[in-house]
Parts: sequence; structure tokens; C-alpha cells
Amino acid sequence: MADQAKITSVEAIEAFRAALVIFMSQARPAMEEVSGEVARCGAWLQHDQRRFWENELRGRRKKLEEAQQELFSARMSNFQETTGLQQMAVQRWQRSVREAEEKLGILKKWDRELENRSQPLLKQAEQLQTYLTTEMPKAIAYLAQIVKTLEAYTNTAPTPSPSDSGPPS
Repeated sequence: MADQAKITSVEAIEAFRAALVIFMSQARPAMEEVSGEVARCGAWLQHDQRRFWENELRGRRKKLEEAQQELFSARMSNFQETTGLQQMAVQRWQRSVREAEEKLGILKKWDRELENRSQPLLKQAEQLQTYLTTEMPKAIAYLAQIVKTLEAYTNTAPTPSPSDSGPPS
């Protein structure tokens, strides 16, 4: 009797297989989206933001040079009250240049940090993605085969035993 199968619900196995198919259809795109989002974030940091802050820094340095030239010209002309305005403008543009340099430095730091922090997680996501694309279809096919086998098993009529084939009374 130990070799007998105790099947209580083939439908439960089929329901599990169906849920697995739904899970797989939702998990694969989600995993692809994760990789895509990290790549988009990296591109945004490396290209868009870096280009923005490099251009911003160039523009602010140019404005600083212009303010310094105006200050120099005002000093050469000996205009005392305008010299104060030019000094304030130079100081304002110096702060602005420092701010842009800091932003660019922070941007470069986060570019490295994103790479360092995301790579181990992306590797795990890739492993899960590989599992979803290779092993899960095998598992779904195996469950379908199990359902077929169990349905065939439950649909077979019991063979009559020799005691049942005796002469009718």
C-alpha cells in the first residue's frame, strides 16, 4: 500500500500552475524594468546632469570673469561707489561658481556611488531574470505533465480482481 498515490486535488496543482504562469508573466517585465531604470538613472547622472552642470559652471565662470573685468575697469576709473557694486557682483559670481563646482563634485560622487551600490543588486536581479526565463518554464511544463499524468491515473478504470470475476450466483 505504500506505493499508492494519495491524490486529493488535481485542480489544486492546476491552480498552482496557473498562478505560476501569471506570476512569471508579471515578474519578467518587472525585472526588466528594474534593470532599465537603473540604466536610465545612470545615463541621467552621467550625461544629462553632468552636461547641465558643466555648462552651468562654464557660464558662471564666464559671468565671474565679466564681473571681475567690470571691477577692474571701475578701479581703474576710480569710481568708488560703483566699485562696491562690482565687488558684490564678483563675490556673488564666485559663490555661484563654487556652488556649481560643488554640485558637479556631488554629481560625480553619486555617479560612482550608483555604480557601486547598484551592481550587486543588478547581479541578483539578473540571476532572478535568468531563473525566470530558464527554470520557471520548465517548472510550468513539469506541472502540466503532472496534471496530465494524474488525470490519466484517476480516469483509468480499476482492473477487476480474480475474486470479482467468479461465477454469478
